[in-house]
Amino acid sequence: MSTDPGAVAVSGAATVAPSDTRATAGGVALMLTGGLSNQIGAGLGAHAFAAVGPAAVVAVRQVVAAAVLLAIARPQVRALRWPQWRPVLLLAITVSTMNLTLYLAIDRIGLGLAVSLEFLGPLLVAMFASRRRADLIFVVIAGAGVYILVWPSPSTDYLGVGLGLIAAAGWASYIVLNRVVGTRLPGLDGAALATTGATLIYLPVLVLTISAGKLTGSTLWFTIGAGVLASAVPYAVDLLALRRVPTGLFAIFTSFNPVGAAIAGMVVLGQFLGLHEWLGIALISGTNIAVIARSRGRRPPSDPAPEQTDSPMTRPVVTTP
Repeated sequence: MSTDPGAVAVSGAATVAPSDTRATAGGVALMLTGGLSNQIGAGLGAHAFAAVGPAAVVAVRQVVAAAVLLAIARPQVRALRWPQWRPVLLLAITVSTMNLTLYLAIDRIGLGLAVSLEFLGPLLVAMFASRRRADLIFVVIAGAGVYILVWPSPSTDYLGVGLGLIAAAGWASYIVLNRVVGTRLPGLDGAALATTGATLIYLPVLVLTISAGKLTGSTLWFTIGAGVLASAVPYAVDLLALRRVPTGLFAIFTSFNPVGAAIAGMVVLGQFLGLHEWLGIALISGTNIAVIARSRGRRPPSDPAPEQTDSPMTRPVVTTP
């Protein structure tokens, strides 16, 4: 039921105020913008792989993400103690591994397949959090989706698939660690510091790339565009969207990330998928929607909404994912 004072109740049913409808529509538009920006940014980054390699693209994007988060959070570093630093450092290592393996996977198996495999991370976190045997059916469906998506054959790039699954494990670890960091540091301090730590890990790669004179011309603009479109824009619009739409709707929309990645792969990179790949993506995305719907359906109305696995605080800063 709407809590807006302008909403009018008729015969016990809530009538949504026009302002609520407009806000929700605006939030949906923002979510679509963020999702498309995220995947188009990843596609732009892929254009620079041949010139500088995935690691250098990740390095530039981390710099952009760190600059945005530090400007917003302005963390008080001197006030932190080791119990606070420890999960932040683990999160920085996780972010570094997740981002690199995702981009290596994109380079080998394409944007749509790589993002779909990575999306298994938050999906598995949500399924294991339910702790219900009945939800094991979703594990089976997701597994079937992966098999159909990959469709093993002599030509299958198993290294690329493995990198995508490592990225998925990284995203799952990211969610768990980010929740720990969120309990020990205020606001966005943990996310800002972890992203900065990941940037420092990639600093040698960035220095070597610049000193070799590779970040020039279109390559430079591709990497900067990737950083802005896949880090700064999605983060900003997600924050705005969450002020306008319920967290459940936000979470369901993130389930379409693999579809958005596949479309971006076609438009930006010319990577066209086969029927079995689209079916695998549909199974993975549909499973996530079902898990979200079941988890919300089991929660009593008086309970607060559960923490989402893909809010701005838990979404990988490069995909993000």
